[in-house]
Amino acid sequence: MKDPHRVVIIGGGFAGLNCAQSLANDDRFEVTLIDRQNHHLFQPLLYQVATASLSAVEIARSLRAILDDASNVSVILDQVNQLAGADNIIITEHGEYPYDSLVLATGAHTSYFGKDEWAKHTYGLKTLEDSRRIRHQVLNALEQAERSTDLEERKRLMTVGIVGGGPTGVELAGAFSDLVRRALKSDYRRIDVSDFRIVLIQSGDRLLKPFAEDHSKYTLDRLRDLGVEVILGPRVDDVKKGCLHLNDGREIHAETLIWAAGVAASPLTECLECPRDRGGRIKVEPSLSVPGHPNVFAAGDLVNLTDPDGQVVPGLAPAAMQMGKHVAKVLKEDLRLKTTRYADRYLDLRPAYRYRDKGIMAIIGKNAAVAQAKMLKLKGFPAWLAWLFIHLAFLVGFRNKLAVLLSWAFSYLFDKPAARVFSIPESDRPEKPPSSEPSSSP
Repeated sequence: MKDPHRVVIIGGGFAGLNCAQSLANDDRFEVTLIDRQNHHLFQPLLYQVATASLSAVEIARSLRAILDDASNVSVILDQVNQLAGADNIIITEHGEYPYDSLVLATGAHTSYFGKDEWAKHTYGLKTLEDSRRIRHQVLNALEQAERSTDLEERKRLMTVGIVGGGPTGVELAGAFSDLVRRALKSDYRRIDVSDFRIVLIQSGDRLLKPFAEDHSKYTLDRLRDLGVEVILGPRVDDVKKGCLHLNDGREIHAETLIWAAGVAASPLTECLECPRDRGGRIKVEPSLSVPGHPNVFAAGDLVNLTDPDGQVVPGLAPAAMQMGKHVAKVLKEDLRLKTTRYADRYLDLRPAYRYRDKGIMAIIGKNAAVAQAKMLKLKGFPAWLAWLFIHLAFLVGFRNKLAVLLSWAFSYLFDKPAARVFSIPESDRPEKPPSSEPSSSP
């Protein structure tokens, strides 16, 4: 029997996972999925972990569990350090993996537009650990405010600054407002949680720029009704610990600073000689192969592409899922064509990827959202219901869907999210002075 075609997929997100699933149990392929995390993460709901609405396990599932029935797929927990493209080898921290075809689906990370030093003063939101840190930071700040007697310190502790008026920033702002004004309103005795200040900064002239203007206005009005302070126009030109400086001279002093203003492709793309945009995204061929590397493909947030129909492919979960499936389709078609009289032309016959627009949506706190897909436009409660249904549908695994549904139902009925527990790492605890008392231990 002919040796199977070796496919290495880097990244277990929407693109990588859907590619692996599309190649599952096809004996013509030997698939290795490499990720530095052992789980697939449903990123659209990360903000709900950050705002204590959901727990981490409700939006993540083990990659091995998902691919348990895929006999030809191996999952490797490792960090990829280098792409030896000329030799068709992946070099990781713990080994090397040869391939016949490579799929890059490593996603994106938070971009500070060249000001990487700002990262140490702010929180991004791309991983489970990011969401846990934000939740810990905000809830711990409220605990500090509860025991503080300094009014200025309380004000700073009870302020959250969010940079970026896209879906992530809007959803965080609305969820934080719901958290403190609904769920936590009776939890504290020494502070008034209605004084909690949420500042959302967007350098453009409106929020949610990919949406229709009336949806942007609705979002702005809704957030302001929720008590969110929205600043449009000025941009952040400096970030210090606990302070955002705007180019109009204003300063926002806040204990928690969240950066939701930009993304950049994984730096792994720099290992390949290929055209990239300013954000590091690869300008792929229509088939999603990397120019100059016909056996290397890119999918998901790594891709800069306008499809044959003129649609700019967005960095959204549905697009990543479609791209992962398309790469698998191309790989299967390549193998088929190599056994026909078109073997010498198989590269020219690769099908082009066409983005199927599933629409865009964003939630703005309890009972409110905006959604649009082609001619369909929704806002308010109908859009909120659509948001809930669609996000449940995309969650991986029945158990995850049931857990999220129950958590949402409990939170909706009682305004008491169940994921408010956090722990203070030992490294963050104040050192205790050495005791002068003799130890009672034997």
